[in-house]
Formats: sequence, structure tokens, C-alpha cells
Amino acid sequence: MHCAFELEREQFDFLEITDQSEAELIDRVPVVPGEIRIGDRAYLQAERIAKVMAQGGDVVVRASWKNARWLDANGRAFDLIGYLENCREEVCETPARLTLKKGEPVKMRLIALRKSEAAAQEARRKINKEARAKGNKVQPQTLIAAGFVLLVTSLDREEFPADTVLKLYRMRWRIELAFKRLKSLIGLRSPPAKDPRITRPWILAHFLIALVTEPLSQELGVSPP
Repeated sequence: MHCAFELEREQFDFLEITDQSEAELIDRVPVVPGEIRIGDRAYLQAERIAKVMAQGGDVVVRASWKNARWLDANGRAFDLIGYLENCREEVCETPARLTLKKGEPVKMRLIALRKSEAAAQEARRKINKEARAKGNKVQPQTLIAAGFVLLVTSLDREEFPADTVLKLYRMRWRIELAFKRLKSLIGLRSPPAKDPRITRPWILAHFLIALVTEPLSQELGVSPP
């Protein structure tokens, strides 16, 4: 289920159901000029981000140090890990570019928020535990990056300073609450059968309930019943 959730109205406003071969894409939903799309690490997709920006949208996306080819403001290779090691502030920001397979690199802002020591240690513990379970070796760069929340954004720096961008990204947790509502209040869970002729109508019926009740909840000022 590919969904878009409008934070201002607290409502789902897009839904597409596909099989498991269809990936999460930040440009799957039609772009409304002026909108801001917020996504987690799965949406660090340079070509897709470029398409959103070309249609008048902006993005705030969680980043990782190794899932993109980073360039500095002058178009040279950017040492992201070295930048993080030299970051002495709680929040650091620098111009950066994401390379594309074709075309000019995408101009972005890279924002790094230093985690608390406790949060950083917990993140590294989980990384090491997962690596041991899979028999992998953790790269030192991964442990350094684990001490930060990394965001890339196309938003204007004067209108949206780093603190504002970080606040915007924190609103992502509301989509998690929205899906919990679908599961607990509307009963959306594993379909009763694997046959697509049964599964698809079952899922769509539950989303129809959501689409009908969400506007009513806004009108009445209460949570969906």
C-alpha cells in the first residue's frame, strides 16, 4: 500500500495498491507545486527527488552516508564522514549536491543533528547487534554516522533555517500514528486470503472507511470513532 498523508489536515490523500515488485518512490504521488514532501531513508533517491523539484515541490529526506554519491558546493567529491568528525556544534549545515545518472547534480542542503550520547550509543548497539546476526562486519564510518541525524532538503535556507527543517522532519511520527489508527480503529491488518480477487477489495474497503471518517473527524474535532 503506497500512501501519502497530508500532515496539515491529518488525512490520507493518496492511495495506490501494487504487488511487492513496486518500490517506495518519493515521486509516486502527483506533485502539487509548493508542497513539501517528508520521507525517511528509503526516499533518498536522487533521480526521484530531482523530478519532484522539477515539478515545483520541495523535499525533506532522512539521509545516510553511503546511499548517495555526495558532492560539495563546487561539484567535488564530498567527504561526509570527515565533515561529521569535524562537526563541533549540535547542528551543522553545509551545501551539498546529489549526483544523478544523467544531468546536473541536485543542489541540496545537508543538515546534521548530533544525537545525545545515550541515543548514539543505542544506535551503535543496534547496528552491531544486527551485523553480528547477519555475520557482517560494521564499517567504522557507519558507527560515526550513527551519532547524527542526517537530513537533506531543497528548502530555502532563509525561509527554512536548520531548526525549522528538523522540526518538520519530526512531524513524520504522525504518519506512524495514522497507520496505527488504521490497524486499531478501522481493523486494517493482514487480509483474510492471499487471492488478489479477495485481498484487493478487502484492503480498498478499509481505506474507503478511512477516507469517509477522516473528514468527519476533522469537522467534529475528535479522533476517528
